[in-house]
Amino acid sequence: MRFYERMKINIELYCPRCHDSNLVRNGKKYNGPQNYRCKNCGKQFISDNQRTYKGTLSSINAMILIMLVRGSGIRDISTILEISVKKVLKVLVKGIYKIQPQKKHYDCLEVDEFWTYVGSKGNKVWLIYAYHRETGEIVAYVWGKRDLKTAKKLRKRLKRLEITYDSIACDDWDSFLRAFGAEVKQRGKRHTVGIEGNNFRMRHRIRRAFRRTCCFSKKLKNHLKAFAMAFFYLNYGYL
Repeated sequence: MRFYERMKINIELYCPRCHDSNLVRNGKKYNGPQNYRCKNCGKQFISDNQRTYKGTLSSINAMILIMLVRGSGIRDISTILEISVKKVLKVLVKGIYKIQPQKKHYDCLEVDEFWTYVGSKGNKVWLIYAYHRETGEIVAYVWGKRDLKTAKKLRKRLKRLEITYDSIACDDWDSFLRAFGAEVKQRGKRHTVGIEGNNFRMRHRIRRAFRRTCCFSKKLKNHLKAFAMAFFYLNYGYL
């Protein structure tokens, strides 16, 4: 006579929205998996161990976001995580990330321009932004053409945010000198080593900004979303 031992495994579930453990069973899905409802926030869900498609796992969105800001492209993420390209794009497009200045007054802000492209290298998009070297913070940024109008747009952006500063450091580009005028106290590449280093950091972190890459956005909206997400991550260290 054989005796078999049964091993019971208990899996503790948490709500994917509020992470509360106060859950109740709430019927079953049409295809069989048990449905749960959170008594704290009302979220309905099924446990990860009953899911058949990895794109619906509770932790997948966080994984997509961190890979997007750590140098991975859309199709790389799709292949590695075994999910659809559509799922990755959906997470990218739905993200809303806005940076806010951490201070109201800065001693010196470095400004510089940075180019990327959408669709083809003939369609360049220029980023012009202000950077604070001591804190490593991207203070404000604007998108546009590489001209005086966009440089003035950055100055207006700083004014709208009610940011004050003692001086501006920039290179010898005429548009910066004309847009900021007497506020430019430090002029030349030797005074912008902080923002130049940050340009390198962005090209290292953002796949669309690599010097030599075939990873680019086909839509300007997706392009700006990807950079906004990366700026938020660079400033705060989380998403």
